[in-house]
Amino acid sequence: MDRNRLSDAFSALADLVERLRGPGGCPWDAIQTDKTVKTYLLEEAYEVLEAVDKSSPDDICSELGDLLFQILFLSHLAAERNEFDILTVIEKITEKMIRRHPHVFGESGALDAAHVENNWARIKEAEKGNEINVASSLGSIPSNMPSLLRAHRLSERASKAGFDWPNANEVWNKVKEEIDEFESAILRNNKENAGEEIGDLIFSIVNLARHLGFNAEHLLRMANCKFLDRFEKMEKEIEALGIGLRYASADQMNEAWERVKDSKGQ
Repeated sequence: MDRNRLSDAFSALADLVERLRGPGGCPWDAIQTDKTVKTYLLEEAYEVLEAVDKSSPDDICSELGDLLFQILFLSHLAAERNEFDILTVIEKITEKMIRRHPHVFGESGALDAAHVENNWARIKEAEKGNEINVASSLGSIPSNMPSLLRAHRLSERASKAGFDWPNANEVWNKVKEEIDEFESAILRNNKENAGEEIGDLIFSIVNLARHLGFNAEHLLRMANCKFLDRFEKMEKEIEALGIGLRYASADQMNEAWERVKDSKGQ
């Protein structure tokens, strides 16, 4: 990597943001605030995830650029209020990463991944000036995080405190228990309780996925993509019969769906 080129390119992007916000810049950019930009920040982050899922280097590169622009834009808004600037952001994250990797930058020596993770949590707690309790640690997980991902993080953090199922088999038993409780609520025609049991069931499945080494947020995102791909192909199958999807019978749609599945070997 060309260090001079990196420095010039980053400075040029920071200058671009400043010009967009400055006199004679862009009227749209000039009226943006933290609250309006955060929406685009989240959108760009999800577009990065989608590009990563597609394993498309060109798309990943492009979407990372869009995300970086939002970070610089938010930093510039803060600089306008004399709070901090992008230089401070970079310096602080560099200091933090060095502090949290004593096995790389200090004298603690190389550790395995599990020890590194535990040490990271200990250093993070020490940075806050006192030892925080586990409930506070869980409560610090952002509430506006996607619910499946938040469930994964909540159960993961609780596990580090020793509150967890011993193995995946035990979690699977819990999943079956939740299914039974959901079925019982349905048989009682208790809609409110049934909804609550569905939530418990989903949370248990998130735990099962975690014990098996998966992240439920990623798994569902992939399942969504699979469903969309199959639905589009099913619609083409129906149209090939000379029938619009809206006019196809349930049997015709199910048959087309099965043909699409069979063509994938699934």
